[in-house]
Amino acid sequence: MATRAQWIAGTRTRTLPAAIAPVLVGTAIADFEGSARIGIALCALVVALALQVGVNFANDYSDGIRGTDDVRVGPVRLVGQKLATPTQVKRAAFLSFAIAGIAGLIMAAVSGFWILLPVGITAMLAAWFYTGGSKPYGYLGLGEVFVFTYFGLVAVIGTSASQTGNISSLSILGGISCGLLSTAILLANNVRDIPSDLGAGKNTLAVRLGDKKTRALYQFMVVVGIGISTAMSLIENGPTLAWVAISAGFIAVEPIKVIRSGAEGKALIPVLAGTGKTLFVFSLIVSFAIANS
Repeated sequence: MATRAQWIAGTRTRTLPAAIAPVLVGTAIADFEGSARIGIALCALVVALALQVGVNFANDYSDGIRGTDDVRVGPVRLVGQKLATPTQVKRAAFLSFAIAGIAGLIMAAVSGFWILLPVGITAMLAAWFYTGGSKPYGYLGLGEVFVFTYFGLVAVIGTSASQTGNISSLSILGGISCGLLSTAILLANNVRDIPSDLGAGKNTLAVRLGDKKTRALYQFMVVVGIGISTAMSLIENGPTLAWVAISAGFIAVEPIKVIRSGAEGKALIPVLAGTGKTLFVFSLIVSFAIANS
């Protein structure tokens, strides 16, 4: 029986900034446009966190029963390490999705932005079939598309639009920025797992590209993700964010340095945490700058 600490570790806390960051940015954009609604923002945060935890448990369950996690150098895997039964982890995933669905329904009802319902349903389906089902798209190298779309574009635009009633250029750029940094978190995880994923037949994008190209793509996503904040300043009446890239860039130096060093296995674990920290700090800085412009 897994302990409470192991269940918490199973949520993969290092990935949670990918859920929090876009909600912060989307709400800051809504505030910049004079339409921030805290109740809706809190619902969006619950949706994002529950969806992130749900996809992490779903991934743990599906990879665990396939044997993909039998040999790992990364954080806790409940099924793969036989700390919890597959049924328990599957139930935890579905409970998380249910919480996301309820919060999403409340969010749509309060905002009147009903398009959120079908979008939310596709998000939960995408979360499950990432590594679940007979042909999981995560095993085809498409996991990054899911992360960029739902933890970038959809999260920022949905959070902002549900409060303002419209989709702005600022929210699209914010979605791209958060999406790239969130995807970099997944790349940091997958570049570490190339040997084990390759052996298990899990053809992630990192496996398909190979070690060297994956490391280059990671650096590109981090640098461009942070740098896009400067483009937000070019929008008519946009906030002044040119200094954000410089500030957040300092946080990204260490994980990029480790990636560039050619580190492998356990030596790459800090990159996952460092990338999550980069995204979270970036979202705080850019949100503060937008809301106070």
